[in-house]
Amino acid sequence: MATIKASAPAKVNLTLHVTGQREDGYHLLDSLVVFAGVADQLAATTAPDLRISVNGPFSPGVPTDQNNLMMRAAEALRQSRGVSKGAWLTLEKHLPHAAGIGSGSSDAAATLALLAELWEVAPLSEMAPEVVALGADVPVCMRAPKPVRMSGIGDVLSPIAKLPDCALVLVRPPVDVPTGAVFQGLASKEGSPMGQLPEGLDFDGFVRWLARQRNDLQAPAEAIAPQITQALAKLKALPAVAAAGMSGSGATCFALVKDMATARHVARIVQVAEMSWWVAPAELL
Repeated sequence: MATIKASAPAKVNLTLHVTGQREDGYHLLDSLVVFAGVADQLAATTAPDLRISVNGPFSPGVPTDQNNLMMRAAEALRQSRGVSKGAWLTLEKHLPHAAGIGSGSSDAAATLALLAELWEVAPLSEMAPEVVALGADVPVCMRAPKPVRMSGIGDVLSPIAKLPDCALVLVRPPVDVPTGAVFQGLASKEGSPMGQLPEGLDFDGFVRWLARQRNDLQAPAEAIAPQITQALAKLKALPAVAAAGMSGSGATCFALVKDMATARHVARIVQVAEMSWWVAPAELL
């Protein structure tokens, strides 16, 4: 039986502006979403039913039943396309979960593409109701590895100008930050939108543009988890780091650097100083 493999890269919100809130409670966002060259690894083989096995450094705590977003994505595709066969899914978990880098959503998006190929059916579109029902970050993750401007409640996806070649260092201190509590801590839910990203920016121009943007969730996340403040301070203190911020609702922080050699150097410095932190140098895809 053929086995098909795929990668599910980390989703990083380089900006995250909260621009309003709908009557149904959903927040309106405006965000520059990029994908990093560190990923979970997936595989799928045809089987009589649907099942999943999970391994890797972040496998503890990942469900292997219908609470797993990959399993829900697989069932959604199977029902939508009238597929009678199943699949044995394997997830090698390298990305921390509940960390603001969309690892579960990226896994689900990769699963949809993987199984469409395995079962030889038409893939679901990113805004299909079955996809949207899986979570607000799944549609944007279906666009990986291309950077995307994500707005609305995650349902408005727009292509952006090509970003300069650069790299990231992702850092997550060992703390969980509840997304609901972060949103509740917002001082204002009516912020200005993200600035338009000009075309043809070089690295320095991109850094200057990024410095004028925000992550509105960073302040309430830092209030809940001071370890985020510590991580950002450590990154900003390093001369090779051109910009630093928090991704999503946290607790993962990012450092923007010129190239992978610099990313590896910065990652080594941080990891030696903070052995309990997850630290990953990665290309900006």
